[in-house]
Amino acid sequence: MNFEEHAAKPLLQAAGIAIPRGQLARSASEAEAAAAALGVPVVVKAQVPTGKRGKSGGIRAADDPRAAREAASAILGMEIAGHRVASVLVEERVQIATEYYAAVLNDAVSKGPLVMVSSDGGIDVEEIAASKPDRPRQAPVDILQGFDLAAARAMLGGLGLGSDEEPLAETLVALYRAYRDNDAELLEVNPLARLADGRLVALDCKFVLDDSGIQRRRDLASTGSPETLTTLEARGHNLGLRYIELDGDIGVFANGAGLTMTTMDVIAHHGGRPANFLEIGGAAYTKARPALELVLDNPKVNCLLVNFCGAFARTDVMTAGLLDAWEALKPTIPVFFSVRGTGSAEAQAMLRERLGVTPFETMDLAIVAAIGAARDARATQ
Repeated sequence: MNFEEHAAKPLLQAAGIAIPRGQLARSASEAEAAAAALGVPVVVKAQVPTGKRGKSGGIRAADDPRAAREAASAILGMEIAGHRVASVLVEERVQIATEYYAAVLNDAVSKGPLVMVSSDGGIDVEEIAASKPDRPRQAPVDILQGFDLAAARAMLGGLGLGSDEEPLAETLVALYRAYRDNDAELLEVNPLARLADGRLVALDCKFVLDDSGIQRRRDLASTGSPETLTTLEARGHNLGLRYIELDGDIGVFANGAGLTMTTMDVIAHHGGRPANFLEIGGAAYTKARPALELVLDNPKVNCLLVNFCGAFARTDVMTAGLLDAWEALKPTIPVFFSVRGTGSAEAQAMLRERLGVTPFETMDLAIVAAIGAARDARATQ
């Protein structure tokens, strides 16, 4: 779950990291009043759960309340990366001396938290990595050991930070603590600025709550931004199915999140484009019809790939459910099967008898055949 800046920054403040004074406004008049209450030059910032707001014109400076009103009027209603701006954060403008980048995130390589820091703040971390491969610095964290001042100092050593080194080390420790205590998937501050008066202040904050932590953090989750769902994704949510619509033309019907992700990766590896992610799991028997309808109702789908692999869940039970749905819905697009694991002999016999098809020997062969069918369908459209 993503959070807008105004909802993320209080997590930093609670951990002891300074943030600018600011007020949320949902109208131009509220923005004017907020600027008047702050009594200083301000920045008016679009509140959407995405980055690159400045490049989209969603962040504007204002020297007085009237200018803040004009800035808010221009920003409210904008669309940034598919999100309509419904509110702005009116925040005191500060004098920046130096900008840093700092983040803690879930790292797929080390299978744990990763602390990142760079003396090149204010730009995207991707740009930092591309222009200066040795930065940002990274420190994998053993969750049993945690991340303390000694680890932070070691991470910052040799950067020539001078008097900034100790407060920056303390900030990194506080950032890790906020990441840990709030079940974060990502907690990023960019820029973390040293002001002209010497203070370190978080001028922006990106916070992503791990979805598995939502049940434990209901109060926190209530301040997050709900996902923007397509019509089909909303339908899947209402059905209790985890469905994500993609831009490809090969419908994917597989059991379990891991196998579905693998199937999508192999489709991409062979040059195809999956049309969806759909986690069906052992519920393939009871939810086969609504799940199949969901996949087929995507007008981009030219063929269907079914990949069942059974361990505890039996593939013959899943296949029976899918065949019942197929016979009821009577789709006309080509379908390709790979069925392995518990009950696969029975499942394969069922497919031959009821649908007149023979599953492929391997997942790769089924995927290559599906990609060919999708390509042929595109050629005739």
